[in-house]
Amino acid sequence: MANSRDVRITIALECTSCIRKEIGSKIGICRYTTRKNRRNTPTRLESEKYCSHCRRHTLHKESKK
Repeated sequence: MANSRDVRITIALECTSCIRKEIGSKIGICRYTTRKNRRNTPTRLESEKYCSHCRRHTLHKESKK
């Protein structure tokens, strides 16, 4: 059975350049999912990924959950 405090967790990366407004909050349109090791990378993850909405490589940051 999986422990709730597993070392590897699934996170979502959101595009920082393509932002739309929904009910006063800013939400990135393009999202990627990945897994990270909680012990080795305690800070938020940032990565250059391809955004299909912007049609170019942009910075994607770990979203808040």
